[in-house]
Amino acid sequence: MIDIQDWGIVGHDWAVASLRRGLLNGRIRHAYLILGSAGLGKMTLARAFAMALNCEAEAEARRPCGQCRACLAIRRGGDPDLIVVGSDESGRIKIDTLREMMRLLALKPYASRYRLAILDDFDQVMPQAQDALLKTLEEPAAHAVLILLAQAQERILPTIRSRAQVIPLRPLPLQTVRDELIKRGGEEERAALIARFSGGRLGWALTAIEDEAALDQRETALDRLSKIVTGGRLERVRLADEISRETTKDKQQLRAMLEIWQTFWRDVLLESFNSLVKPCNSDRKDEIRSLAGQFPEAAVLEAMRATRRAMGALDTNANVRLLLDALFLEFPGLE
Repeated sequence: MIDIQDWGIVGHDWAVASLRRGLLNGRIRHAYLILGSAGLGKMTLARAFAMALNCEAEAEARRPCGQCRACLAIRRGGDPDLIVVGSDESGRIKIDTLREMMRLLALKPYASRYRLAILDDFDQVMPQAQDALLKTLEEPAAHAVLILLAQAQERILPTIRSRAQVIPLRPLPLQTVRDELIKRGGEEERAALIARFSGGRLGWALTAIEDEAALDQRETALDRLSKIVTGGRLERVRLADEISRETTKDKQQLRAMLEIWQTFWRDVLLESFNSLVKPCNSDRKDEIRSLAGQFPEAAVLEAMRATRRAMGALDTNANVRLLLDALFLEFPGLE
């Protein structure tokens, strides 16, 4: 049974409240843009909103009920009136895929109030392909609702952002993540550790507490960053080659690694300023303190910016090997 107040969404109360107000006041937009980092709950919120839009409960205030035909079909992933599109193995969404999605979205609903489409990883869609959506947004069918999901809005065309209601999600308090993990059966000490590692991303935390591989991947990513920072120029070039060979065909894996590095550089920067905020990577306190004492704040901040630029470059056709070569040479530690 879904809690009608929070739609079963943890921590994003204001986002749920905003979408509920639109439903109750009859102000349904034809496009919504949900922003937030990976594992933050964008798809979970999008599906809950889709359930609320097509829920068959008589009272609007009771939607989504979680029990009617439409709610159950969306939850199980078998609703003919919901189209879900995401990037393929190359990390791209092809323009032909978008055109087919728009064709289906324009059809009348089979059995529901709205015809819905959820488009994941939208910030990885090239501008030319984004242009293909403009006709749908400029002349939307009365029954069509498009929900776009993206990690950042900088790579989304202003003409699309202006036609969508933007819902920016923020990382959850670590205590909220910890409590939810314990609520779902996690052991307290392990839940607290994973919550700190999560950076406020409940989706990542739920995966990590069930799958040891997620923590192993994090450990590998941090070990590699340590080798990069302490290694000389040749070692950095070698590691760039090694990592590029592993991730060229799986940019999502590389993006996840860069996100972990970003949390580590953030910890180093906080330590540089003697912040009382607990580090995400609390098991690496000694290393964090060492680097904070070794590198000036400006160098650490530039490492964060360089990492963020590299993550943005993954949304283009950038050569992964060259991207990593440039990034590693920007990291501090070289004479």
